[in-house]
Amino acid sequence: MAVKWLGETPLHTLLLLTEKPGEWAPWMVAPLPLVLAAGAGLAWAAVVGGGAWGWAIGLGLLAFSLADWGLLALLPRLELSFGTVQPPFLALSLLRGAIALVAALLAGRGPLVALIALSLTQAAIWALMAYGTLVEPFRLQVTGLQLSSPGLSNPGSPLHLVQLSDLHVERLSRRDCALPSLVAELAPDLLLLTGDFLNTSYNRDPRALADLQMLLAQFHARAGVYAVWGTAEVDLSDFLRPVLAGLGIHVLEDEAVEVIVGGHHLWLVGLSCTRDLDAAGATLRTLLAQVPPDAFTVLLYHTPDLMPQATDLGVDLYLAGHTHGGQWRVPGFGAILTSSRYWKRYEAGHYRQDSTHLYVSRGLGMEGFGAPRARFFCPPEVVSITLSGAHAGE
Repeated sequence: MAVKWLGETPLHTLLLLTEKPGEWAPWMVAPLPLVLAAGAGLAWAAVVGGGAWGWAIGLGLLAFSLADWGLLALLPRLELSFGTVQPPFLALSLLRGAIALVAALLAGRGPLVALIALSLTQAAIWALMAYGTLVEPFRLQVTGLQLSSPGLSNPGSPLHLVQLSDLHVERLSRRDCALPSLVAELAPDLLLLTGDFLNTSYNRDPRALADLQMLLAQFHARAGVYAVWGTAEVDLSDFLRPVLAGLGIHVLEDEAVEVIVGGHHLWLVGLSCTRDLDAAGATLRTLLAQVPPDAFTVLLYHTPDLMPQATDLGVDLYLAGHTHGGQWRVPGFGAILTSSRYWKRYEAGHYRQDSTHLYVSRGLGMEGFGAPRARFFCPPEVVSITLSGAHAGE
């Protein structure tokens, strides 16, 4: 029997563990910042030799904790995001307390300098969190990609694909409401959805499903809207299938279909997401056997982890999501966590191996459970791909 809190990966397990504090009443988390403030204050008083220093540090930490709680509690009120306050608040409190204790060790060499450094660090944490929750998740970007291939049958007429991934709808936010007009401006020939429609914390929630339906109903494309499921824990297919079917969205569940648009013939190959990549590779091979040898193929699969198999099988274009681009990125390094078997190998953006192009979308929504609904240096993304035919040898 599986343990409820034990996830499929270490990251999944960590996220599951964050859910429990979200069920606690607010008063149950109050003791932690109080204890940390008292401990840091006593440490400073002992090192510096003055009670006033201890009171200043303790009260300062409490002030920052109140600011943290206010920011996190404001997000659902402003209809920006809808995660629980307690887990990120506890994490921020532990971080602030640890920094204050480390600063106390340095205060003996110069308490004023240590106090200034501590104050600036604590303020920077709040500012970064404010930016990551209030600003970055709503900086919608359109990423353009141009590809040409002799597999497309009409060299003179480009084909326009738009990919949306990882919507993770909780309730309709400002970002979600901006999406339909943005997609309409791009005028796609095909709109391709690469999974994770509802946020994990809301994947059985009727209100979230109704909001998702309202959002998806506003998406249109010349040759239709096609989709694949995301991870099985997020996209509950029996819950979602009636809504997508009712909207005329064709969900590709281990299926290959020919699409004719603008004089082009291309094949969409969609697989349901699984952690058994050997089985997924075998399914992909079976589906591609149904496709004419020279046809242009577009593979839709939620994660980028099928790239080695897709390359070996000669897929032309592979669209994926799942990684969120890391969601929290470090300048100069990029993604810290990706939930991909290959970690940073396919973290985000355009990759090419042999004749296969892969685009991994940073997605639109954010991780659920008790994780803070924040993005850092990783804005949400709509992918706009222009395909043009080319003569063999170009």
